[in-house]
Amino acid sequence: MQLSSEVTMMQAIVVSHTRSKTMTTETNIALVRRWIEAGWNAHNTALIDTLYTQNVVQHDPNSPLPVTSSEALKHYVGGFLTAFPDIHFTIDDLLAEGDKVLWRFTAQATHTGPLMTIPPSGERTTVTGMVLFRVANDRIAEVWVNFDALGMLQAIGVVPAMA
Repeated sequence: MQLSSEVTMMQAIVVSHTRSKTMTTETNIALVRRWIEAGWNAHNTALIDTLYTQNVVQHDPNSPLPVTSSEALKHYVGGFLTAFPDIHFTIDDLLAEGDKVLWRFTAQATHTGPLMTIPPSGERTTVTGMVLFRVANDRIAEVWVNFDALGMLQAIGVVPAMA
């Protein structure tokens, strides 16, 4: 009889652990979804203070400036919002495992403001990409960005399209 109660206790622990992991995954997805919808798409950089750690690190091979703080992230996001004030992101996929959330997106925007030293072109662009977020203590702590920067630069006329 003791073996049966031990098995039942172990099953309860496994179920509890699985529920906890599922809740964490769901919480992490909700955090990233909130950033996409209420941050990026609402052009609300102030939300960074609520959703990101103060010392967030973003890895983006396309960015000439390092992002190693929430203030630097506001500057990074603000630069895109200035260059593309009508930018809108879709959530093509939003997947999570452990402390990581992967977002695959499509963004559409019109280049009506300066992008660093690139003057506005008035051209419309569609860009695809992926962002991997690491969540720690219910905040986004680290980010890896990979998007079609070449396609974006071609669409706004900075780089000639391949023949």
